[in-house]
Amino acid sequence: MSVTAPQGFVASGIHSGIKPSGDPDLSLVATASGEPVPGAAVFTANKLTAAPVLTSDAHLGATLGSVAAVILNSGNANAATGQKGRADAEAMCAAVAAQLECRPEEVLVCSTGLIGIPMPIDTILAGVPDLVAARWGDGGGDAAEAIRTTDTHRKETLVRIEGSNAVVGGMAKGAAMLAPNMATMLAVLTTDAAVESHELRQVLRLAVSTSFNRLMTDACQSTNDTVIILASGAAGPVDPDALATAIGQACADLAMQMAGDAEGATKVVKLTVTGAASDADAELGARQIARSALCKCSWFGQDPYWGRLGSEIGSTAAAFDQERFSVSYGGITVAAGGITVPHDEAAVAAHMAQPNLVINCDLGLGSGTFRVITNDLTHEYIDENTGGS
Repeated sequence: MSVTAPQGFVASGIHSGIKPSGDPDLSLVATASGEPVPGAAVFTANKLTAAPVLTSDAHLGATLGSVAAVILNSGNANAATGQKGRADAEAMCAAVAAQLECRPEEVLVCSTGLIGIPMPIDTILAGVPDLVAARWGDGGGDAAEAIRTTDTHRKETLVRIEGSNAVVGGMAKGAAMLAPNMATMLAVLTTDAAVESHELRQVLRLAVSTSFNRLMTDACQSTNDTVIILASGAAGPVDPDALATAIGQACADLAMQMAGDAEGATKVVKLTVTGAASDADAELGARQIARSALCKCSWFGQDPYWGRLGSEIGSTAAAFDQERFSVSYGGITVAAGGITVPHDEAAVAAHMAQPNLVINCDLGLGSGTFRVITNDLTHEYIDENTGGS
């Protein structure tokens, strides 16, 4: 159930020496033949762009979306590392290309870990021959394991494309710095559907916009966020709409797994703003609540303090009329017309005690709607992020 489920792909994951713990830290996803296939990617919008992002973006441009392999490392982000970092990213691609006998530009690279620390490039390059030799058709789990940082478990997905024998497989890492655009995360998707690079780009961008870009754990945007998809074509053509649906489902599944594994979190919150004057207004309100430390603390404390939700939306540029505002927790309305209304307090308390919360804020002004996935703010999150090393 991962990147090697679609026909035509192999993968591996090994310990190369980046992590002192001895845990796996170097990963490979490649075509079984070593030949390039159509590929596409979506990258972070952070202006402190990591070297592997710059390198992969340049390689996709140079090959017009032709990819034979992706090498990934955990334990070092290779971000804020200057020209040396860019050279190291290129060296990782060249090392894989030499083993697979493809062009360096046909290899993409991803890194995750601490920012501003020089890459242990000699250690990584020494591990590449073993990494490539270890690749096999059931290596998806090994690859997913090797990209973990603070993740408590590996994250994988498999979705069948309706009306065909083709599938979409995927792996991801992400447990903190989860915020648009994309949410610190890396993801590699594969499919055996036959599709061109330009089509993959369009479909992937849409899928990311409705999944990873709706995930807001801590409102911190990473330097390294990358989502890559490769298509082997081994299963033949598929219905374009069915392909888009399957890729969207795969991304949504991985995003929910990341939300469930967010650092220190005890709650996964599906927050929807409805009844806004426009979708843009709904998005403003939803994102404002999702980044609010006050709201997150109330969820951790299992407190259905709806006034904080209204206060956050009211502070944005979204059209807002407090006399039309309503809030529900778990489908139970606790406020309407901007005031508290009689409700089953025990039922609301029972919902707030659950690990998955469903909250709806309706503005009563139109048909605009927007949903985000977020978490509570806990002592454990603070402890995890007190130091940078």
